[in-house]
Formats: sequence, C-alpha cells, structure tokens
Amino acid sequence: MRTYHPDGVTPQDDEDGLRQFAVDQLRKKRDLQAHLLAYLLVNAFLTTVWFLTDAGGFFWPVFPLFGWGIGVAFHIWDVYAPAEPAESRIQEEMKRLQHH
Repeated sequence: MRTYHPDGVTPQDDEDGLRQFAVDQLRKKRDLQAHLLAYLLVNAFLTTVWFLTDAGGFFWPVFPLFGWGIGVAFHIWDVYAPAEPAESRIQEEMKRLQHH
C-alpha cells in the first residue's frame, strides 16, 4: 500500500523511475556496443577489400571510416554525456540571464 505524500511522488515512484532510467541506460549501452561492432567489422572488411584489390593505391576506406566515425562519436555522446546539466551550470546560466 502506498502512503500519501504532499508532493504526489512516493518513494516507490522514485524507485520505479530510477529502475526505468537504469534499464534505458543499459539498452543504450548495448545498442552502442552493437553499433561499434558493426563499425569495426564493416570497416575491417572494406579495408581488407582495399588491401587485396588496390594496395598501395588511394586509401578509399577513409571515407566510410571518417563519415561513419562521426555517427559513432555522436552515439557515444548520447550514451555517456549527462542527460541533464549539472546544477552548478544551471545556476551560472541563471545568473548570466539575470544580468542581461
């Protein structure tokens, strides 16, 4: 049985929310691992094709390595960057806005 809280949020709600956030983070990390594995395998394959067919010529796999690498970098940012700004940054921004 849940008890009443003036703010309407119960400790169980907090725990449920934290659990859901943890599950979401674990899924994001698993998806990132799959993305990194695909990036490595596909680009290793393309580099092997380049080596077997045109070794010594222009290293054309640089284009997918670089282009897809940008997508991987943004995926890493999405998983590991904080979802919310730190309280100190929020306070700094509030002070800056007050002085304008």
